[in-house]
Amino acid sequence: QVQLVESGGGSVQAGGSVRLSCEASGDIHLIPYMGWFRQAPGKKREGLSLINPYGTTYYLDSVKGRFTISKDNAKNILFLQMNSLTPEDTATYFCAAHSGGWSLPHSGMAIKYWGQGTQVTVSS
Repeated sequence: QVQLVESGGGSVQAGGSVRLSCEASGDIHLIPYMGWFRQAPGKKREGLSLINPYGTTYYLDSVKGRFTISKDNAKNILFLQMNSLTPEDTATYFCAAHSGGWSLPHSGMAIKYWGQGTQVTVSS
C-alpha cells in the first residue's frame, strides 16, 4: 500500500507564492510516477504537473512558467512550488501517484493513489 500526505496549503494574496509538499510512504516502488492535481469548487479535477522516474517534468499549459514540480527521492517527498498566484488558482490541491505515467491535461481517472488534499486560497 501507499500513503500520500500533503501539506503546505493556506491563504495567500494574489501575486504570492505557496509551496506544497507530499510525503509518500509504504510501497514506494509502486509509484514511480507522481504529480499534482487540483479541483476548484464547481469545477472538474485537473492535472497540473507530472514528474517521471527519470526526473522529467510536464506541466499543464496554464501553469507552465509559474509552477515547478520537484521530488526529493531520498526522502520520498514531492513538491509543487507555485508562484504568481491568482484567485483562479484557488482550489484543493491533491498529490497523486501511479505505476504508469499520464498525459496532461488529465482528469485523474484511473490514477490509483491520492493524498487527502490541501486547500490553497488566493485573495485579490
